[in-house]
Amino acid sequence: MFNPSTPVLVVDDMMTMRKLVSKICKEIGFTTISEAADGALAWTAIQNANPPIGLVISDWNMPNATGIDLVKRIRADSRFNGIPFLMVTAEAEQHQVVEALKAGVDNYVVKPFSAPVLKEKLEAIYNKRLAK
Repeated sequence: MFNPSTPVLVVDDMMTMRKLVSKICKEIGFTTISEAADGALAWTAIQNANPPIGLVISDWNMPNATGIDLVKRIRADSRFNGIPFLMVTAEAEQHQVVEALKAGVDNYVVKPFSAPVLKEKLEAIYNKRLAK
């Protein structure tokens, strides 16, 4: 699983959802969690983060820049294209899942979800991307 000190960025335009995801991340063991209210603010946070963001958990539908916009921007920038990305969304249609995967998300979780489901998705990302 991810190192507990991995800096996590939680991105959602709904403060209650940001707080919920942040709380679950703390329960899982993460110690460094920041939040952004949309993809544009998240992009600024990623560029300015010190230490660098090590995991993004983002909603899909947000004003200013969507989660899809954000993951495309991350994947197109060689400085950040290795950041693991989990999409958290109410969008559950097959074509939307395919669109998210093509854009570069590492995994996908549909709202509503439980802490064990989020942990399972994060473990899958870690095993796919980071486990050696």
